[in-house]
Amino acid sequence: MPGPDNHQLRSATISVLVDNESGVLARVIGLFSGRGYNIDSLTVAPVDDARGQSRINVVTSGTEMVIEQIKAQLERLVPVHRVADLTREGAHVAREMALVKVLGTGDARVESLRIADSFRARVVDTTIESFVFELTGATDKLDAFIELMRPLGLAEVSRTGVAAIARGSRTI
Repeated sequence: MPGPDNHQLRSATISVLVDNESGVLARVIGLFSGRGYNIDSLTVAPVDDARGQSRINVVTSGTEMVIEQIKAQLERLVPVHRVADLTREGAHVAREMALVKVLGTGDARVESLRIADSFRARVVDTTIESFVFELTGATDKLDAFIELMRPLGLAEVSRTGVAAIARGSRTI
């Protein structure tokens, strides 16, 4: 069976279990920036207070060889306990949240509410001339919603970045 094409670009969602201590995130980011690797999304949060551990989720892209280099270099960082490429290790759930501000009146305002309803976006703030929608889902869903809001008065977007976890009994 032939191996993966080492020249084709792919997206990777990498989860890294690290010690929750000062400077760890800076070291991870330094690894990416120092080698010219791009970060498409980055989230970090404590996940185990008893063990003092945090989880970093990084979405990046590159050739298979570059992704393998990223994983190997992350594994060599001292406060790193585990590195998992969720896109290669099996099924996983990946979601992010966005707050989307739309300015408008009249028909554009009505249309933005109609679209928000079809995307299951919630109105979390409203004024006479604006809405702030909250939307959670896969990255492509958020991207599609934002694009549809552009002609209706899209004013501002704030996104959390991807949170991801393996499906089933697999853990990091």
